[in-house]
Amino acid sequence: MASNRSTTPIPKGPWDVVVVGAGAAGLMSCLELPPGLNVLLLNRNTGRRSSSRWAQGGIAAVTRLEDSADSHAEDTLRAGAGLCDGDAVRQLVDLAPGCVDRLLRLGMAFDRDGSDLATTLEAAHSHHRVLHVQDRTGCALVDVLRDRVDERPNLVHRRGVRVTKLWVEHNRCCGVQVLDGSQLHWIRSRAVILASGGGGHLFTNTTNPAQACGEGIALAWQAGAAVEDLEFFQFHPTALKLEGAPCFLISEAVRGEGGVLLDANGQSPVADLSRRDLSPRDQVSRALVNAMQQQGSEQMWLDFSAIPSERAEQRFPTILDRCSEYGLNPLERPVPVAPAAHYWMGGIATDLQAATSLPGLYAVGEVACTGLHGANRLASNSLMECLVFARQMQDIDLGPEHDQRADSEPLVCDTPLYHGETSAGLIERIEQLRRICWRHAGVDRSTRGIASALLSLQQQRARLDSQPLLQELRHLSTDQVLTLEDGSRRDLNLLLDLSHRLLTSRLMLEACQFRQESRGGHFRTDAPTPLPQWQRHSQQIRGHGIRTRAVRS
Repeated sequence: MASNRSTTPIPKGPWDVVVVGAGAAGLMSCLELPPGLNVLLLNRNTGRRSSSRWAQGGIAAVTRLEDSADSHAEDTLRAGAGLCDGDAVRQLVDLAPGCVDRLLRLGMAFDRDGSDLATTLEAAHSHHRVLHVQDRTGCALVDVLRDRVDERPNLVHRRGVRVTKLWVEHNRCCGVQVLDGSQLHWIRSRAVILASGGGGHLFTNTTNPAQACGEGIALAWQAGAAVEDLEFFQFHPTALKLEGAPCFLISEAVRGEGGVLLDANGQSPVADLSRRDLSPRDQVSRALVNAMQQQGSEQMWLDFSAIPSERAEQRFPTILDRCSEYGLNPLERPVPVAPAAHYWMGGIATDLQAATSLPGLYAVGEVACTGLHGANRLASNSLMECLVFARQMQDIDLGPEHDQRADSEPLVCDTPLYHGETSAGLIERIEQLRRICWRHAGVDRSTRGIASALLSLQQQRARLDSQPLLQELRHLSTDQVLTLEDGSRRDLNLLLDLSHRLLTSRLMLEACQFRQESRGGHFRTDAPTPLPQWQRHSQQIRGHGIRTRAVRS
């Protein structure tokens, strides 16, 4: 039976697999791993926050007779702007219906249209193929998966545990370093699965929770794994834009049901797009930004009036409730919206088995770059990607078993911050970094802006590297345990937040600088058109700079 956060140390194991992250990707990976394996599931959060739980729209799969896998593949390829790997696309569309059946057996209660599964239309889809549970699909999915994970034997689930480093020996990942309560120590395993989510919180305006800061990408890159396509970030066109209110997503399904975008003059800002309101997200987001700049406005408007009230109340109760909290009634008047960072197409490079370039390390979900999404993700393919690639964990390649070594006596650490740094100062530096990323790596980018951002990050990095607390973490031998006093533990968490954000932001900006064209989720104002010579993936490996790889057929 799974156990949750505890004040007792994590059992020494032996562990076959450590899974990092408890959203849809991590939970499904736990369920797909062969029975009999000893599995440790680590969740940085103490509560139930994950990007998966926040997903409103749904899960894309072919379940209707008039639809087909070929059509689903064509829509995915079209949205991906020439960079989708064909083998990854085919794997997803072929396996998706079976994954839906698997979810139904696990207890997932999708909305129904009579006895049939209900489906809706979302942007860039040619058929109604998006399955949903009202507008809380992600939450319903995670709840079902978590209940099933709690029933899995030989699994321990620990909340409030942060992975701080990957353990690499002889060019193989063989465990993790963790901050577990007050203790910093090492955990050995035969394989590690990263399912830690994306990086939307690198930007000021985002639909993502705070922990979505690209930490898994930083950990993998530091360990020597390749990362790909970090320049491609999807900005969702319709996040609530209201002073004093959080930036929360208003699902694309609203436009699929008949909602339309309006500018300050009541005109459509997407009238010139081929599919208007249901065009790919990158096109809609850029159209909104252009209209906002022309009109000197910070928001556009989303009009629900074409959706019958009863239908809207049935499909979007969560959205209507959230709007009501801030005095808005979408059924009576349009609500203010603006683009916000939503989904990272790039991530840790994986093959079709979810294996990274570092043996023993796997990546599933938004933290991974499978090649499926290309330069721009098709709506509602992301949750299905979690399920399809988690399924590959049935055939995970485990490293050799290891004897458990005894740890030395814990060392006590009460090291303070140096060079006049404070906790409040670290928090402000994180917020400053988010503003820089939004300004120079948001919907519109340019050579000049990217160069300015990289210079700022370089200066911040130099200040950070001299902090002794980070040095102690980096030099902790694998048989050592460090016990941190409360102040040092708090400061180390902030230092890690800033350090990982600086690294992932730098890698993203370098990829943005490298790609001298516009394509999908990457738009350069100084290079606004796609170029055939750039129809290749970007790839970054520690010590090898940045290069390209061909698109797989």
